[in-house]
Amino acid sequence: MSEQTAARPWLGAYPEGVPADIDASQYKSLVELLDNSFRDFGPRAAFNFLGKDVTYAQIDKASTSMGAYLQSLGLVKGDRVAVMMPNVPNYPVAVAAILRAGMVVVNVNPLYTARELEHQLKDSGAKAIVIIENFAATLEACIANTPIKHVVLSAMGDMVGTLKGAIVNYVVRNVKKMVPEFDLPYAVRFNEALARGARMNLMRPDVNGDDVAVLQYTGGTTGVSKGAVLLHRNVVANALQSEAWNEPAMRGLPADEQVTNVCALPLYHIFAFTVSMILAMRMGGKTILIPNPRDLPAVLKELSKHRFHLFPAVSTLFNGLANHPDFDTVDWSHLRVSLGGGTAVQSGVAKLWLEKTGCPICEGYGLSETSPSASCNPTTSRVFSGNIGVPIPGTYLKCVDDDGNEVPVGQPGEIAIKGPQVMAGYWQRPDETAKVMTADGYFLSGDIGVQDASGFFKVVDRKKDMILVSGFNVYPNEIEDVVSQLDGVMECACVGEPDDKTGEAVKLVVVRKTASLTEEQVREHCRANLTGYKQPRTIEFRPELPKTPVGKVLRRELRG
Repeated sequence: MSEQTAARPWLGAYPEGVPADIDASQYKSLVELLDNSFRDFGPRAAFNFLGKDVTYAQIDKASTSMGAYLQSLGLVKGDRVAVMMPNVPNYPVAVAAILRAGMVVVNVNPLYTARELEHQLKDSGAKAIVIIENFAATLEACIANTPIKHVVLSAMGDMVGTLKGAIVNYVVRNVKKMVPEFDLPYAVRFNEALARGARMNLMRPDVNGDDVAVLQYTGGTTGVSKGAVLLHRNVVANALQSEAWNEPAMRGLPADEQVTNVCALPLYHIFAFTVSMILAMRMGGKTILIPNPRDLPAVLKELSKHRFHLFPAVSTLFNGLANHPDFDTVDWSHLRVSLGGGTAVQSGVAKLWLEKTGCPICEGYGLSETSPSASCNPTTSRVFSGNIGVPIPGTYLKCVDDDGNEVPVGQPGEIAIKGPQVMAGYWQRPDETAKVMTADGYFLSGDIGVQDASGFFKVVDRKKDMILVSGFNVYPNEIEDVVSQLDGVMECACVGEPDDKTGEAVKLVVVRKTASLTEEQVREHCRANLTGYKQPRTIEFRPELPKTPVGKVLRRELRG
């Protein structure tokens, strides 16, 4: 074993040709990465939305105009600009504009309430926002309490041509009634901002790798939402790491075939931001934008029109699609990488997906704070392991105890991550940053994991989700994985509930796939597969599980 492999045992699991490290310095910033792609791939389709291709040249021109418009408002390098949109081509235009103008992207969940939006706008100090009109009423409700001075108001059809755009906007506003009434008298329409900016020159400030590119707010499931400060070099590094990791699966693709990826995850989420937008644009790929992944018939109808190679998604989406009656209307034969992230992929889902597509789900792991990817299973693997794979190029992982000491192989500990993709800290929260960054540069993830001798890691759970039954640690992921393998279970989740005898007991919530599934069948399956203290005391059947817009199950809402 080489000295390098001894220090990083996971390198032995790397597929042939995947480098131990990547050179993130090949781009000075995300601006240079985008500029190169606009130059090299101008006529190519960058995004496809509602059947309409939007080219790299169109994104280049529109983002140059939008960047110049933002500068004309008096905004300067380092100013924060919020972006609150679903998966529409206006989104990459806004992001490229903000970055090229030297400003900072503040990604905002479009489904936020006024209270959540107000917190994020105040916390980030954003002076401007590019928002889709569907959510303008939410902004109206809180804008007076925020530093926002300028509003660019976008619409669903802005980037799909004059005639089609007018039809799309009419249907969205008047037929589907998706735009509640609002009053933002000083807002400027997206296309008007483009027209004004087109008459100006974009000033190109000097942007380097240590400049802030994105404030990526953590989901808030662990308390107050905090902004992870992602530098240009963090996101560049993660895009290059992901590209190197996917390369073995993409080998053999015909030279004249454009790499196409499905973006069913929201672009404001860091998983899609880096993998479905930045990486795809770096490669000259095409991204199919899915505006509403919860509408499974519409997703499958759209996918039936395309040939695609990359599909990043969460377990719940893979599960929903694989169980849908329209699944076979799509040609899945060109799919090279099904990337599972955001939350644990359950083995029952992985088994079904492989059976139906022939492409295994390759589970990865990451967080907003790591831009996001930190580890992944080899894309050449045909077997679902249930673990989060090995650290990707240039990344170090270890498991540590509460004192920060590395624990022995096979022992549970908090996963700590070091690499070029790790954030600079939390926005204006030195106290919170100090809690999660170690003296030697590792980020403490808050996830409990185990490393094996080959360098593969497995998440056993979040610190806070652990259930303590009579002094025994019970990890919900394990129980959910076991129950998901039972025929008749669509999905499930478990939490701890108070118990007078054991301190806590396990509560299991199940969504049935077949109505005939009984509580006793679930209990029998648990008795056969789980030791006594891990078995659920309470089993509840529900029509659906509460989830975030990204598809993560909200365990805290199951505790009632």
